Amino acid sequence: MTKKLFGIACVACFCCNAAHSQTSDPAPTSIFSFDGFGTVGVAHSSESKADFLANDLQGTGAGRGRAWSPDVDSRIGGQLTARFTPQLSGVLQIVSEQRYDTSYTPRVEWGNIKYAFTPDLSVRVGRIVTSVFLESDSRKVGYAQPWVRPPVEVYSLVPLTNSDGADISYRLRIGEASHNLQIGYGSASADTPDGGKVKAKNAWLISDTMEYGAATLHAAYSRAKFSASDFSPLFDGYRQFAATATAQAAAIAPFLPSVAAVLRQAAAQANDTANRYDPDNTTINVLSFGAMYDPGSWFAMAEWGQTDSSSVFGKRQAWYATGGYRWGKFTPYLTYAEAKLKSPQSNPGITALNNAQSTALNSHLNEQLSGAPIQKTISIGVRWDFMRNAALKLQYDHSRLGDGSPGTLDHQTAGFMPGGSFSVFSTTVDFVF
Repeated sequence: MTKKLFGIACVACFCCNAAHSQTSDPAPTSIFSFDGFGTVGVAHSSESKADFLANDLQGTGAGRGRAWSPDVDSRIGGQLTARFTPQLSGVLQIVSEQRYDTSYTPRVEWGNIKYAFTPDLSVRVGRIVTSVFLESDSRKVGYAQPWVRPPVEVYSLVPLTNSDGADISYRLRIGEASHNLQIGYGSASADTPDGGKVKAKNAWLISDTMEYGAATLHAAYSRAKFSASDFSPLFDGYRQFAATATAQAAAIAPFLPSVAAVLRQAAAQANDTANRYDPDNTTINVLSFGAMYDPGSWFAMAEWGQTDSSSVFGKRQAWYATGGYRWGKFTPYLTYAEAKLKSPQSNPGITALNNAQSTALNSHLNEQLSGAPIQKTISIGVRWDFMRNAALKLQYDHSRLGDGSPGTLDHQTAGFMPGGSFSVFSTTVDFVF
């Protein structure tokens, strides 16, 4: 708790100092501007043998970690923008939220320099948001969103929210429609609760956001070299099995050729399995489409996303549709979301040789394959803008898991049973300043 409070205090100090620097110098020519945002919330999950998380990189959540957890959604952040010249500007955004080690150590979410060659053409260099989804730019700003959190089925497909690199943006106007075209290149990494690291390098992103009246359409495609070190022990085990079986086959081939043939076949199966599923330096493709219509008194939006890789992650798809009606200061809303796996949940692995080692390796592999999120969720909630720049939200989610799948639940205990269903109740206060 001390670490968490220290992290929040650091960001709060940053926010206060930045705000003070502006108020103490009222000169209209100041190049700096500041915006702050935050969420204070608590979530309760009916499943006590696993954690409900807002993203896979959190160290603990609601359920197993705490029956009522403030860690799922709570955060505070500040954004300092500097306009050095009409063409040159910079932004620094710092966010404190629960990390992989359960601390609230502040981190730089955005930090880049932007140069506008024309009002419609600009280049950014530094740490930049990855514009994969409709809400990517405001993913951390709960006040800007109708829900307590973006639907986890879709947004957990890409837990990395920024990249270090560069992008170029061009705004194209065609009649009353406006297109914001973006091409980016960079790399990203994050630590995981299991002590590993996920990395995306040589990552290309192409996106287009079209605005036409009250309608917004978004499409994005990304391709990167992806690695996840949490899986290294499993596939190193397959390769070690193959090396041992190959050596044993060579030693006994003159005496027991039939047994040596079995060992060589088992070794080939072990190598093939490792090469097929090891996510180390594998290519991952991300495709997404989104649409929103918001005339003011009501809104409707939907998104679809897909990740595809020749690895243990396989091909995953997810989508959601949501709508709400603004009635004075109240906005009730309803959301349906679904996560699917479009690749097999199991693989035979090593079949030529059945011993303790091959059985353990195959069991672990299939545990990982069947651990992909498959679930359907219906959510109902309400937002109350009870004061200027602050909103109270209440949300109830009920999820039904696919057969043999833990869904989006994580950190399961030995007694956790995949399949079935669970419910989550959340309440938050979102604010900006």
